[in-house]
Amino acid sequence: MKHPIEFRPAARQEFDEAADWYETQVPGLRVTFVHAVDEVLLRISTSPLAFPLVHGSQVRCAIIKKFPYVVLFEVEGDVRILVHAIFHTSRNPRNWQARLRSK
Repeated sequence: MKHPIEFRPAARQEFDEAADWYETQVPGLRVTFVHAVDEVLLRISTSPLAFPLVHGSQVRCAIIKKFPYVVLFEVEGDVRILVHAIFHTSRNPRNWQARLRSK
């Protein structure tokens, strides 16, 4: 069963900004990044519980292949998957963790 995926506005903005940045680095790299994110989102939508929980929360983490990003998401029953962040792994995790408090 595929679960619908929704993005928090900040997660959508992170995704768009990262894709734009990659395109400025190498023409065409945006497409590769978007494809890698789409691939992990498909895996999340079909098997969300296969991904590990982030310590001390209900948030799960999926690594985006070939890029230093992760998708941080929460499974909301059988209703939906909520993406909290498309997050660069070198950034401070407190940035995305603050979003959980503002749900």
